[in-house]
Amino acid sequence: MKLIEHVKSFESNKITIIKYWVNKESIIKIMDECNIHKELFIRRFAFGVLDNYIDNIKNKNNLFDTPIIIDFLKYLKKQNVKTSQLFILYSAFKEAILLYLKDLNLYNHNMVSQVNFLFEKDFSNILEIYSKTIKEVELALSKSIDIVDKYVIMSRTDNSGVITKVSTAFNNISGYSKNELIGKSHNIIRHPDMPKEVFEDLWNTIQKGEIWHGELKNLKKNGEFYWVQTTIHPNFDNIGNIIGYDAIRQDITSIKKLESQQNILIEQSKAAAMGEMISMIAHQWRQPLQAVSIITQKLPIAKMTDGEISDELLEDVVKQTGSQLEYMSKTIDDFRDFFKPNKKKALISLQKVVNKAIEFLNYMLKVDSIEIHLKNDIDIKVSIYLNEIVQALINMIKNSRDALLEKDQENRAIYISTKNDDKHVYIIIEDNAGGIPAQIVGKIFEPYFSTKPNKNGTGLGLYMCKTIIEQHSNGKVSIDNTKIGARFTIQLPIQ
Repeated sequence: MKLIEHVKSFESNKITIIKYWVNKESIIKIMDECNIHKELFIRRFAFGVLDNYIDNIKNKNNLFDTPIIIDFLKYLKKQNVKTSQLFILYSAFKEAILLYLKDLNLYNHNMVSQVNFLFEKDFSNILEIYSKTIKEVELALSKSIDIVDKYVIMSRTDNSGVITKVSTAFNNISGYSKNELIGKSHNIIRHPDMPKEVFEDLWNTIQKGEIWHGELKNLKKNGEFYWVQTTIHPNFDNIGNIIGYDAIRQDITSIKKLESQQNILIEQSKAAAMGEMISMIAHQWRQPLQAVSIITQKLPIAKMTDGEISDELLEDVVKQTGSQLEYMSKTIDDFRDFFKPNKKKALISLQKVVNKAIEFLNYMLKVDSIEIHLKNDIDIKVSIYLNEIVQALINMIKNSRDALLEKDQENRAIYISTKNDDKHVYIIIEDNAGGIPAQIVGKIFEPYFSTKPNKNGTGLGLYMCKTIIEQHSNGKVSIDNTKIGARFTIQLPIQ
């Protein structure tokens, strides 16, 4: 087991780890001896040091590429913290990590070795630089600072949000020069698309002395935009008052553009699905319309043969016609609900999800002589966007249906089953159409890839399924060949 597998747990329980660190008797003693204000230490440095450690676990950065570590070392030097005390300080941090691993029942030789390796790697670098004077420390760090300035999108403001410092990387991405930014509010790059509630939350958070994380869409000088993943942390003076804010950003414009393109593809897929659904409505209405036609013909026939229409016959015709019209109305309601956008996730029975998908296709499958073998007795609820998951299931079932028709398979069958383990539920869809050729099975989820003859398929259906299941529902989808045909497996987390 690797330390990186538990990063999310570290990120969710930073306060616990920091409490283990700063409440050790040896750390309290050093703080007293060096006149270090405990609350200032926690608010200004402790969270940043832990964030840096987590990034090191992820192999995201080198030790001195982060301003918080630079400031931390300079602060300790100014407070006359001795080298021996520095060792105790960092050793206590390591022990806090190990103590937290004990809480998780993960304290073993393998984990201890990984923690020790990171500690030794970091502390050897820290000790080498810390043994110098403050001026020598600043000189030794200057090269790293230059790298940070060039590649890290950074800014510093006073406690009113007026920019006092920016990095060259900030200038490059925004299109503004340092002179055009310093002395201005960050509103100069605020994009009108960003809701005011985001900035209200941002200010409320950092003014309380807490760190804010989030995504921001910013405006360039030339009117274009860019997206950044932003972390803002307050800076404090020696008595704990906020004196300004540092913001560090990562350019995520390409990621957001990719998400936008995926959303467009999903909408295209839904439009194609709507056309297919309208076709299915037409099929499903044909039978009740024929029934209504036959039922209403009873009236003129009765008039012709009997010379009158009895009350009993009239009542029977009205009743049967009403029944057929009610069925047609329900069909429209079902399809209309299907295309309503989901505002939020809902906790839905897995049985209901699978049954709803099959209900939409029942008539089509019956017409095509395809038998559904259903084993759907798992009584578990999942947190999902219902219509999106139903759409994904419909696409997969239709994919099996199309394969059966294309190969003119006799005794056509689709097997749908559900199962679960401790953490996940699984929906399995298997057909008896013979499977997918090995040379293309790896491409089946790619956008615009279609196996349908004459290009009758959009090539978006299965790509959309994968996107919905993986990104909207935190699940996984896979496909493989069995002895009788292709098998889709959907994995969804149990909430």
